[in-house]
Amino acid sequence: MRTVRRLLHAELLGAIAFVTLAFLALFFFIDLVDDLDNLGRGGYGLHHALGYCLLLVPGHFYELFPIAVLIGAIYALARLAQSSEFTIMRTGGLGPGRALGLLGKLGLVFALLTFVVGDVVAPWADQQAETVHALWRGRAPHAGRDGAWLKDRAPAEPGERAEAGRFESVRIERIGNDGRMEGLRIYAFDAEGQLLSRLQAERGTLREGAWHLEGVRRIDWQPQGEGVGQHLPAEERLAELVWPSTLSPAVVAASITRTSSLSTLNLWRYMRHLSENAQAAQKPAIQFWKKALYPLACLVMLGLALPFAYLQARRGGVSLKVFGGILLGISFVLLNNVSTHLGLLREWTPWLAAGAPSAVYLLLSLAAFTWLVRTR
Repeated sequence: MRTVRRLLHAELLGAIAFVTLAFLALFFFIDLVDDLDNLGRGGYGLHHALGYCLLLVPGHFYELFPIAVLIGAIYALARLAQSSEFTIMRTGGLGPGRALGLLGKLGLVFALLTFVVGDVVAPWADQQAETVHALWRGRAPHAGRDGAWLKDRAPAEPGERAEAGRFESVRIERIGNDGRMEGLRIYAFDAEGQLLSRLQAERGTLREGAWHLEGVRRIDWQPQGEGVGQHLPAEERLAELVWPSTLSPAVVAASITRTSSLSTLNLWRYMRHLSENAQAAQKPAIQFWKKALYPLACLVMLGLALPFAYLQARRGGVSLKVFGGILLGISFVLLNNVSTHLGLLREWTPWLAAGAPSAVYLLLSLAAFTWLVRTR
């Protein structure tokens, strides 16, 4: 059985590696062609474009690897079936349960690899790509989308009750890869919802439980008198200001950074912060579960590929089966995207919206496997 395992794993690894390299080469070429318009701008040369496209490769690997696993596994298993090698393995003791076990162990390795690349390598590479792309073209680095609103609750003053603390709404226009934020606006309210202060800062960083702001314009609303509901504004300009906050740098970065550049842990922290502050958390919750469950798609893809080994060779060549695998991969990507959007529109349970495509294809693979092995 050790010889069978080595032969099967070697065939699968070789085919999957070939398909993965082919996909990455194709997307590298597409990215390079798309980036050729920037050549000659601000000293941006061909070697800069090559480096930028190379940094995009880990992100493409994370997105494409489950599909490459499916196509490569179908090719390897169909070729073994066509040459009758898989039939010899079956007569030598490779039953359906053992075949599933061998592919399951390999699938767990692929799932771990996908998780590491998607959670560690790809976010770092995407951030570096944006930084070097901006610097080579003479622009300021910009790591995320424009604009984000966050809620914060500042700690109560000594002697006050916890519910008497200050509530804040924080607006962030932009954030760079160095963690410095621009276009900050902070609106502070009391427990009754009355506006107390408005801060507008050119730049700022969040560290040690406080905002460190630069170029600050601060407006405070002071009571006009006892028993009078009106307030008068008092404005001042400050070069620097330290403003206490309960926000964490990870939550702030997650609010404005692209999802592809976030780790699973940072997505969970952002989702939890939104839920605790009564903000809409459906989208980040679906994104969290989608990223957490996506590596398991490698197991599902191997399960889908296994029935192709039991198809008779005369019912279609290897190329036809590979074509069917490509169609299955495309349908999986489409269903994954449709499920995400439907989950947002219909407000489905986040883990259900994220895991439904994998569950559907897993049931499909088990049904096909049972029909081919047990019935046929």
